[in-house]
Amino acid sequence: MTDFRKLLIAVTGLTCAFSVGCGGGTSTSTKTNSVASSGQNVAPITVNAGPAGNYANGAFASVTVCVPGSSTCQTIDGVLVDTGSSGLRILSSAVTVALPQQNTLAGNPVVECFPFLGSYTWGPVQTADVRIAGENASAVPIQVLSDTAFTVADGCKGFGVPSADTLDTLGANGILGIGFFEQDCGGACVQNGSSNPGLYYECPTSSSCSPTGEALAQQVQNPVALFSSDNNGAIIEFPAVLAPAATVSGSLVFGIGTQSNNALGGATVYTVDGATASFTSSYKGVSHPIKSFIDSGSNGYFFLDSSITSLPDCLVDQGFYCPSTPQALTATNHGVNGASGTVNFTIANAETLLGNSTDTVFGELGGPDTFPGTQSQSFFDWGLPFFYGRNVYTAIETKSTPGGTGPYWAY
Repeated sequence: MTDFRKLLIAVTGLTCAFSVGCGGGTSTSTKTNSVASSGQNVAPITVNAGPAGNYANGAFASVTVCVPGSSTCQTIDGVLVDTGSSGLRILSSAVTVALPQQNTLAGNPVVECFPFLGSYTWGPVQTADVRIAGENASAVPIQVLSDTAFTVADGCKGFGVPSADTLDTLGANGILGIGFFEQDCGGACVQNGSSNPGLYYECPTSSSCSPTGEALAQQVQNPVALFSSDNNGAIIEFPAVLAPAATVSGSLVFGIGTQSNNALGGATVYTVDGATASFTSSYKGVSHPIKSFIDSGSNGYFFLDSSITSLPDCLVDQGFYCPSTPQALTATNHGVNGASGTVNFTIANAETLLGNSTDTVFGELGGPDTFPGTQSQSFFDWGLPFFYGRNVYTAIETKSTPGGTGPYWAY
C-alpha cells in the first residue's frame, strides 16, 4: 500500500439511558470462528483497497438507498463498516437519486457536522429508505457529505481536524455506522444552549448556518435499530488472517439471538459506559479505565505511546509502530459488568507491511493513540485487526438480547 487512513471512533457528546442485564465472567481470545454465508440478515463485507484504491484494513459493504416510499433506488458500493459510530453517511458524489432534504419547522435545511478523532464530516441531513441484504429501514435520516452544498460552519472547523467529505479524503463512498447507539448524538443535541455540542445546524442560506437543536427522531439514525426485525445489534465475522493478503471476505450479520445464524453462543459480554461506549483495558499491569473502544472503522490497533509500549514510531508512515521484528503483546479488557478477557496480538513493522502495494489486509498493523504532533490520551482502540478470526457482536442501547440489554460488545 502506498497510502493509508485510520478512521477513529466518533467523539460526540452522547447522553443515553440504558439497563444492564449481563453478568460478569472471564475469557481468553482464541481466534477461532465460523462465518455465516447466507441468510436474509447476512450482508457480504470485503476488506480491500476500497473505491479510492489506497485503503488498508477497510471493511466495505454495499448499501441501497431509495427515495422514501418509492422504487427509485441506488446501490452504493464501497461503504466502510464502522462499529465506532452510529448512522449512515454517504458522499454526495456517490448519490445519484434525489433524496428529500430534512428541514426545520421554519423550512430551513438541516446540516450536520459530525466529528471523529481524526476528521469531520459535513453535509445536509436527508431522508432515505435503507436496504442492506434482506433488511429494510424506512425514512431514515442520513448525512450526505459535501463541503460545497453548504459553507462549512466555523464551529465545525473548530474541532481542529480536516474534513473527510470527498472520496480522496474519506477513502470510501460512505460510512455505515452500526455502533451502540440509536442516534448519532442523543439527548445532548435535542435542546439549544451551551450544553449542546453543536453537531446540527439550521441553514437559511447556503452560506449562513447556525447551531440548532435536533429531536431524537430527526437525528441521523443507526439504520440497524430501525430494521423491522434483527434490529438489536450486529455481528462482524471474518476468518483469521495469518499473513498479509490482497483481500479477505467476511459477513455482516444483523440481529443477536433473533435467528439461528446469529446466536450469542458462548461469547463473553462486555458492557460499555452508556455515555461514551467505552470500557477499560489494562496493559503491562496498568489499567486505562473507560478509555477503550471496539472500532471496525479503525485500520489498526491504536494504543498508548512509545514511552509505555517501547515500540518505535515509524519515521515515514507516521501514526504507526515500526518494531524491527514482530512483537507479541498481551492486554486485558474489562467490561463495566465485570467481565474480563485477555487478548493476545502482534504488532509488526507498518512500513514493511504497507510497502507491498498489492496487500490491503494486515492482522499485525498498529500504532500509538496519537496523531503526529499530538499527545497520548492513554486509550486502546481495538480496530479491524482485532476482528480477524473472531465473531464480534455489538448490541444497541435499549435493545433486548439473549446477553442482556445493550449497549455491549461480545466475542
